[in-house]
Amino acid sequence: MRIVGGIFKGRVINPPRNLRARPTTDFAKENLFNVLGNMVDFEGLNVLDLFSGTGSISYEFISRGAASVTSVEVNAVHHNFIKQTAASFGMRNLFAVRANTFLYLKSATKQFDLIFSDAPYALGGTEEVVTLVFDRKLLRPGGLLIFEHSKDKSFTGHSYLIQERTYGSVHFSIFMYPDEEKQSEK
Repeated sequence: MRIVGGIFKGRVINPPRNLRARPTTDFAKENLFNVLGNMVDFEGLNVLDLFSGTGSISYEFISRGAASVTSVEVNAVHHNFIKQTAASFGMRNLFAVRANTFLYLKSATKQFDLIFSDAPYALGGTEEVVTLVFDRKLLRPGGLLIFEHSKDKSFTGHSYLIQERTYGSVHFSIFMYPDEEKQSEK
């Protein structure tokens, strides 16, 4: 596993064998970031990475100039790996939080420019993340939610869904929180 773009491009991420995460493949990650590069300016983004696992997505956002990334992971081994890797790369603006994602979202007060969620595919009820993000207004106007999931989930018809992308067995549903000015023009 490696960082595929930005100032840390090519840096290898070597998780220990006791990490049970299913990281987003380099192929899917590279394609997603190509798509995002046409949608957002990474410089200065405040990002929330949910179910962070190895931290791979967090490192990509930092590498591309995000102002800050909050990386939420409940597993202590994974959380410690993220903290240690970020420190070894000198990523001072990556903040690893050890917490249950659902509880974190229910108590969060900060708004983000972009939220990425990659829950374990077998974990039930993960679509609640989408509901919590929008009900709790955790995205700034015009902000994006990228929800990685298996082919078994579909968000077709969701009012904030703007596109879906598939790379092998990896599926991304991309949502945008409406810009209030654009909403009032309608």
